[in-house]
Amino acid sequence: MFFRMIYDNALAQAAYLIGCQRTGEAIVIDPERDVDRYIAFAQQEKLRITAVAETHIHADFLSGTRELAEKTGAKAYLSDEGDADWKYQWLNKKAGGGSYNHQLLHHGDTFKVGNIVFTVVHTPGHTPEHICFMVTDTGGGANEPMGIVSGDFVFVGDLGRPDLLESAAGMAGAKEVSARTLFKSAQQFMRLPDFLQVWPAHGAGSACGKALGAVPQSTVGYEKRFNPSLRAATDEQTFVNSILEGQPEPPMYFATMKRLNRDGPPVLGSLPTPKELHATDLARIDARKVAVLDTRPWGRFRAGHLPGSLHCPFNNQFPTVAGSFVKESEQIVLICDAAHVDECVRMLIRIGLDHVTGHATPAMLETSGAKLVQTREIDATTFIQEMQDPNAFVLDVRRASEYESGHVPGSLNVAHTRLLGHIGEVPHGRPLLVHCAGGARSAYATSLLERNGFTATNIAGGFMAYEKAGGEVVREMAGVA
Repeated sequence: MFFRMIYDNALAQAAYLIGCQRTGEAIVIDPERDVDRYIAFAQQEKLRITAVAETHIHADFLSGTRELAEKTGAKAYLSDEGDADWKYQWLNKKAGGGSYNHQLLHHGDTFKVGNIVFTVVHTPGHTPEHICFMVTDTGGGANEPMGIVSGDFVFVGDLGRPDLLESAAGMAGAKEVSARTLFKSAQQFMRLPDFLQVWPAHGAGSACGKALGAVPQSTVGYEKRFNPSLRAATDEQTFVNSILEGQPEPPMYFATMKRLNRDGPPVLGSLPTPKELHATDLARIDARKVAVLDTRPWGRFRAGHLPGSLHCPFNNQFPTVAGSFVKESEQIVLICDAAHVDECVRMLIRIGLDHVTGHATPAMLETSGAKLVQTREIDATTFIQEMQDPNAFVLDVRRASEYESGHVPGSLNVAHTRLLGHIGEVPHGRPLLVHCAGGARSAYATSLLERNGFTATNIAGGFMAYEKAGGEVVREMAGVA
């Protein structure tokens, strides 16, 4: 059996290429949308992708299952365990007409790829339709599974959050019901043999849990002993309280991903090929009508950027910031090094932002003669002085759990990943003093606010610098002194 994790560091997402070396057949589980990577990798290993599967309707990236089915003719294996709201809607909408070759799966079903047997285990809680796959290599003589592809059910050191149907998809009252369902799935997991390897869909940095480990895989036995969320499953109410507490606010694009992955991700065909822009092109851009994603470091962005452009540096936060600040239908222009264009495009299409129409290098921008503007930034001491102005308004863009542990008196808290959806709560016509913990998230947020017509100032060093400078702190979390 051939087994390989293919990992996306920016979204902390793992897809799995599993192949039977005797027959040359392979499956990809939980692929992202730029599927050329998987096809090339399989060909390199002398495998052909004949099957594709996913563990659930994802919220954090756009699935490549439909794209792989189009490109390779692979048979799609998908859950049929969800309720009416969470059934796949695209299986009879093949691009050329007709239906995709597919099989809808239920608990206990099995299917084979070459001599490898996949057994379906329904594990609801993170989502109603969530399934895992037990993997048995019968070609190697095994009659018991080697491991379990656990999707967003069990991570290394955590379980998949059960609140997203409510917090991301807007289904009021769903999170506690889902948490109780997840408790039952956790009890089922505790009965699995300790020797099974655990192959999760995410690692540290994913917003699909609150404390994922950075180790790529684990075992059932290890997670039983040391996974805090499983250890909290001593009784149902203790588990529910523990798993719901402190979950981070989901990025704005999660709701779009849930909808598109259920109804059918648009067939991409090939990656967008943005046009190279020159000085005259940049001078004509209205960055309030076209989303200009400026990937330069904060210092260079702050010193001069196109009015209305978004600070979206080329790092692992790029897709999260872009997905939270850019609407699905908007055209996008990149300010980035030529060597980074392909990777930026890939990160964008993985979250459904397909309309990447142009790109220009930082050097081109800075020497173009286009009108550039600066963003104001002040230190903590000046912040303490300026917040005394009765007209000033303090916006805290940290997570709610951070805010509760200590915040500036009278400040409004909206996580930066949710700010676009709450922009109406921010007062126009008042100077905004924007901070996070250390200054990075507030820099992203400040650019979004400026794009939407606000006058905003970033606080260098954020709340940590404010507290160190002797600023007054309000604490609301029980037990925090």
